[in-house]
Amino acid sequence: MPREKIALPYAVDHLSILNEEGELDKELEPEIPEDLLLKLYRFMVLGRKFDDRLLSLQRQGRMGTFAPISGQEAAHLGAVALLRPSDWFVPSFRETGAELWRGRSMESVILGFAGYAEAASVDNVGEDGHGPMNNMPVSIPVASQVLHAVGIAWGMRYRKKDDVAMAFFGDGGTSEGDFHEGLNFAGVYQCPVIFVCQNNHWAISTPREKQTRSKTLAQKALAYGMPGIQVDGNDVLAVYAAAEEAVARARSGEGPSMIECITYRMKMHTTADDPKRYRKEEEVAAWQGRDPIPRFRKYLTDKGLLSDDKIQEMESDIEEEIKSAVKRAEGLMAEFTDPLRMFDHVYAKRPPYLEAQRKELEEEIKRAGDEDRNGKGV
Repeated sequence: MPREKIALPYAVDHLSILNEEGELDKELEPEIPEDLLLKLYRFMVLGRKFDDRLLSLQRQGRMGTFAPISGQEAAHLGAVALLRPSDWFVPSFRETGAELWRGRSMESVILGFAGYAEAASVDNVGEDGHGPMNNMPVSIPVASQVLHAVGIAWGMRYRKKDDVAMAFFGDGGTSEGDFHEGLNFAGVYQCPVIFVCQNNHWAISTPREKQTRSKTLAQKALAYGMPGIQVDGNDVLAVYAAAEEAVARARSGEGPSMIECITYRMKMHTTADDPKRYRKEEEVAAWQGRDPIPRFRKYLTDKGLLSDDKIQEMESDIEEEIKSAVKRAEGLMAEFTDPLRMFDHVYAKRPPYLEAQRKELEEEIKRAGDEDRNGKGV
């Protein structure tokens, strides 16, 4: 019997609207309200400046390790801007800008990276585990959050809601079984979930070309029966336009989509990492010329929405906000160092044996303090 083609040829689109020189394709320009454009720019600048401050705090030993987002602001903010408060935001560990967009405070971020479990309480997280918006916490195990997002989306479909879930992950996440299992389930059951891959070319020290032989990562979505598109992840307009289409599909019951954002992390994988050991400075310099913030600034300036004075005023306000957040966070750290807090939030009603231990420790702390004040030492 002759061979017979049983599937139509597949193709993956690449979308770019605002190139690295800030030149606009007006035919593809999405309709975004002016106030939302300015909000997007402000949060991109906030994310960058906050990133710089976090790095400074970490290097001074005032905070633990974290994953910088510099260079990737457009890739996650352009997508998360399409979500409603009732939608679910499911991050990995490099979406700080999106977390701030969704209402997380900067002091909560600082406390979390400093190792304080109380960080979530700063934003008044409720008994259901999230704040005023449906936000999942940072997920460190690579791609595990993909399964969480799919489960949430399946639950919303089961309850006949028109809310969606949006999961973020890196290029390295596409090599994990969780990624493939999640996409397969979402495709079979038509879950309202958007998979956003921030392809920054490096999974710690493993380059993109050693992750897969696939020409794109977006094409992996096609095998699971969903649309996959590749966008310039440093072009916030392209990310927004792709996410707008994917969210609309999910809300209308047409199932999941995947967006591959081509971007670049301009700093280290985490502050425990030295990128100079595995990538060349020439590569970093080339990507710095594709920075998402200057090109978006040019776009807004050309539209008459930004001026030098407005930019300076905005940046000054952001720097003051960050300064105040650091001060509040470090004030809370002093409060959270009370050792008696270890007994809180373990049980709804503290059992007698723990109550006895807490009382014993409280008396020991008081006795040690009295002896120290009386010059007898501890």
